[in-house]
Amino acid sequence: MPVGSHEHPATDRAAIDGVLADIAADYRQRLASGGTEPPLRGLKLIRDQRWGAVRLAREHGGAGYSVPQFFDHLIALAAADPDLAHILRIHYALVEELQVAPRRPGGDRWIAVVAEGGLIGGANAEKSQKSVGGNDRDTRLVSTQDGLRLRGRKFYSTGAQFSDYLRITAQDDDNTPTAVVIPVDRAGVEHLDDWDGIGQRQTGSGTTVFNDVAVAPDEVFPLADTIGRNRARGALMQLFLHAIAAGILRALTADAAALVRGRGRTYTFASAGEPTADPQLLQIVGEIDAVAYAAQALVHSAAAELAPALEAARDTGIDPELETRSSIAAARVKVAIQEPALRAASRVFDVGGASAVQASSLLDRHWRNLRTLFSHNPTVYKARVLGDVAVNGAELPQSSFF
Repeated sequence: MPVGSHEHPATDRAAIDGVLADIAADYRQRLASGGTEPPLRGLKLIRDQRWGAVRLAREHGGAGYSVPQFFDHLIALAAADPDLAHILRIHYALVEELQVAPRRPGGDRWIAVVAEGGLIGGANAEKSQKSVGGNDRDTRLVSTQDGLRLRGRKFYSTGAQFSDYLRITAQDDDNTPTAVVIPVDRAGVEHLDDWDGIGQRQTGSGTTVFNDVAVAPDEVFPLADTIGRNRARGALMQLFLHAIAAGILRALTADAAALVRGRGRTYTFASAGEPTADPQLLQIVGEIDAVAYAAQALVHSAAAELAPALEAARDTGIDPELETRSSIAAARVKVAIQEPALRAASRVFDVGGASAVQASSLLDRHWRNLRTLFSHNPTVYKARVLGDVAVNGAELPQSSFF
């Protein structure tokens, strides 16, 4: 069937809700079984439903979601399974990159992969002595008598082992930043299951090794011309994390409410005989709910700032002013929600008795997952830059990490 000739699954609201319910049930089952299994069922559903193509234009076989629609969808997915949502982060960023005007030579090949349900992960970060967020890497794409070869070692390779293809950043023979996109199972690619973070534990965020991996010339994505110009893609990657946090807070609210409803007793000196009638417990749940609402509203607001930047990039090319606005908006969300979110994830224990701290309750996962997300690109630096912009009209850092 030709791409674009049939209705995209992600346009049917009832079907979307059914898939989200299935994903949420799988997440709960995996948690109950120890939380050590990756979201393989969820990934199959994502592929089958072609949710990786929701931001792909309809004429290319995607669902054609607007930016606000996309972030609504992402928040709902993160509420169902935050690991699964996180795994898709690099994929969705590349979908935007592929649609920037003028279109990249050879990009139609990868657009077709996305349209058919394929997932493209990434391996970008490294454990090295180089500054985080810069454009100098230890991983090398070298020319040999046998052709191009990729050599290096990446960490924080979120979603890499669960994808169909990988986008890897490297330096070429001239030490110029570049990237390649290759099949995940190509000879010489090794995935190590060594991610031991306190949260987002089943995202596959460990090491990926490239041992003299063959790369074809048409798999190379030069980056030199995009450095410092494609802020909107970086802003999307930042706001993506905050949307996952908003989804976690939505799930936290549901867990807090269920915890109060499920309590069979209370203290002799409590404010009411029944937990569900206790005004102090109800106040805490209400405050958690308000934080979740605020996080979602802030993500929506930043998505509205991001939308014109991404649409301009597709239609006419990158607009520096719109790109700057989108980066500032995403940074503001992070600075605004981090402390209230972490406090809310801690306060859930105040509406439960001693049993709420049992490991089997799994309530600590919300704080651990939020803390892990917020540790991407430290908030203290974002706040300082925002202050510098407000006071001195400073320029933003030339990094997609902002």
